[in-house]
Amino acid sequence: MDLNNIWNSFLDRIKDQISDIAFETWFSETKLISLKNNTATVLVPYHIHKKNLSENYSDIIEEIFTDITGSNFKFNYVIEEEVDNNLNDNNQIIGVPNNETFETNLDPKYTFENFMIGPSNKFAATSALAVAEQPGKMYNPLFIYGSSGLGKTHLMYSIGNYIVKNSNKKVLYITCDNFVSDFVDICRKNTNSNNMDAIKQFKNKYRDIDVLIIDDIHNLVGAVSAQQEFFNTFNELYNNEKQIIISSDRSPDDIKKLEERLKTRFNWGLQVNILPPDFKLRMSILNKKIENNELMNVVPENVKEYIAGNCVGDVRKLEGSLNRVFAYATMMNGSEITLDLAIEALKDYFVKTVISKNKIDQVLQIVCDHYNLTQDELLSKKRNNDVVIPRMIAMYICRTYLDENLTKIGIAFGGKNHTTVMNAVNKIKKMILNDDILNNEIQKMINEIR
Repeated sequence: MDLNNIWNSFLDRIKDQISDIAFETWFSETKLISLKNNTATVLVPYHIHKKNLSENYSDIIEEIFTDITGSNFKFNYVIEEEVDNNLNDNNQIIGVPNNETFETNLDPKYTFENFMIGPSNKFAATSALAVAEQPGKMYNPLFIYGSSGLGKTHLMYSIGNYIVKNSNKKVLYITCDNFVSDFVDICRKNTNSNNMDAIKQFKNKYRDIDVLIIDDIHNLVGAVSAQQEFFNTFNELYNNEKQIIISSDRSPDDIKKLEERLKTRFNWGLQVNILPPDFKLRMSILNKKIENNELMNVVPENVKEYIAGNCVGDVRKLEGSLNRVFAYATMMNGSEITLDLAIEALKDYFVKTVISKNKIDQVLQIVCDHYNLTQDELLSKKRNNDVVIPRMIAMYICRTYLDENLTKIGIAFGGKNHTTVMNAVNKIKKMILNDDILNNEIQKMINEIR
């Protein structure tokens, strides 16, 4: 039996013994690449998979694998870069270390199952599930940041709903504004009547819990006394190994006028960034929303592409655009939904019009077609020249021909930083000076865009 058959048999077995979401997150993208010296080497997507598989699934993995192979194996988990560079990794830990009826404030409709995952949010989703499976033990605090409308709150609700469903832990979701408001109320009561009961109720609400989920922590800026109280609350929960999950529109270090000691604590655990979704993910989100409304057959593909091409940075705007098109069609006596109707309905809704996809997506498709690659391959972390050179060419075209900024290009290419993009652009510039064939190929691709 070869390695693929062994691992496929293993995956079939373990799939029946764990939840669907756990299988899709932790096992679906794994691959057995070696069986040597009583060690099974398994390729995984991220470092977080190595930690979680070795800490939380080791018993069931070893039991099923031993049953299939008839031998005992130790497991070594590696990511692609370690395979490419023949690196060894010791799976070091990343980061820091009968329920009553309880008002969680969670919205039950938001779960991991209906959170649409793509390259822009996959690491955040994976980290969130890891915390949900082992609250207080994996990453504490978990700090999720990104622009408005990208799914931070959905992910936080998903963590809370998963914990409530699978344990007896007390979970509290609260916005930062509500936390400040509660604190102001008890201060006012204490001033007026020395009401110690109100203070006790406040502390019980925020400290006598197992999981605190607090949204939009950047709104704590300016509330000096509330920052002091949140600092005390954070310490109480953290010291008792209670899970803390925080969201913000920016990273801890970028929240101005926030006490340094709070920033320090926010950096103790794991920070994950949710980036704007790429075109493929935006299309998937649209299709899911249409499917849920049983209207899949009435929305042409070019209308969905028009909406996805314009709603670049806000997932909520996708649904708003869709609703606007449906409403406009209804007002026009039930007119058939066409691209012209969608353009008319959304002409004042979009800041600018893009013809079906944004230009970066068009460059990606043209480069992929030219080099016979899929977009997943082009945006992957593969380092072989068959992928790296086309990837750098695509970045070069986006920068020099489309005149896009380095940050936006980096986001479109799976969250690369601006330095990586700049280095790629400079390398291609040097290469075409001495390679007329490459220069001609790039010009042909640019002509296709024109």
